[in-house]
Amino acid sequence: MSLLDIRGLSVSYGATQAVRAASLRLEAGGSLGLVGESGSGKTTLALALLGLLPANAHVGAGTIAFDGADLLRLSPSEFRRRRWIDLAYVPQGAMNALDPVRDLDHQFDTTLRAHRRAVAAGRAADLFARVGLEERWLRHFPHEFSGGMRQRAAIALAMLFAPRLLVADEPTTGLDVVVQRQVLDLLGEARRDRGMALVLVSHDLAVVSELCEHLAVLYAGEIVESGRTGEVLRSPAHPYAMGLRRAITDLRQPDRSVISIAGAPPALNPPPPGCAFAARCPFALPACRRAAPPLATLREGRQARCHRAGEAAALWAAAQDDAVWNHGA
Repeated sequence: MSLLDIRGLSVSYGATQAVRAASLRLEAGGSLGLVGESGSGKTTLALALLGLLPANAHVGAGTIAFDGADLLRLSPSEFRRRRWIDLAYVPQGAMNALDPVRDLDHQFDTTLRAHRRAVAAGRAADLFARVGLEERWLRHFPHEFSGGMRQRAAIALAMLFAPRLLVADEPTTGLDVVVQRQVLDLLGEARRDRGMALVLVSHDLAVVSELCEHLAVLYAGEIVESGRTGEVLRSPAHPYAMGLRRAITDLRQPDRSVISIAGAPPALNPPPPGCAFAARCPFALPACRRAAPPLATLREGRQARCHRAGEAAALWAAAQDDAVWNHGA
């Protein structure tokens, strides 16, 4: 049985369908990256599995099973008891997540008392040491920390009860490369030493490729491709994933240019007919604009939502031509 099993999850904000029929699985100790443009549904999906969706969000269908229990059937109080103990969250922008008028020692103590849990004396200091912060910083306020220090403090706080699953939303955004390295090492160490599973929300394919064994590509609220990270990045099967791959620098091919995907994601109130990516896709056929593509299984563990998934190798070869991506410019 998988630690996390999401099936057919749909989330909307009023008439806007932010996540549509998403299905994902994650084993205990595994790692999954969620990538896609801003507005693709990554953070909404992450917040749904943590029970932290805003009041105007509505879960229309689906299940989120964690260790066999459907989280969507828990009462708010039951979900609150499990959150932080079994599932923890590192939000994007730690300054907004930490209490600005309390020092970090107080915030650790408040979290312990909220869950009526006893942990070993010195636990907060030990966690601070693990993230590269001296114990004295526990007596400081968030505004006295640098951006990287706040991010590391938020990670330490999230790991207070050694959760089985950590959801990290853009944990390296806005950090310099040295601090990024420290944060990535910290998350990797937590997985290796504690057997913690990780869901990583990120725009950075390089970060995801380093930390995550599996990858899910979201576009317009749908998971359009998923599989082992190395396979998806080496030979993407969905044209949107191909565009993302061509939009990053490849050090092995320094002379290859970086492209951008023309156009913008569609409005989702309601979603367009057919494939949501069709208007921006250089390989779209007339049928792509009429009928929603099925989710094709390419091989075990690898799926793509595309009418032309069976032609993926030929399309990826064609995608190496920069001119292909100028069709909508």
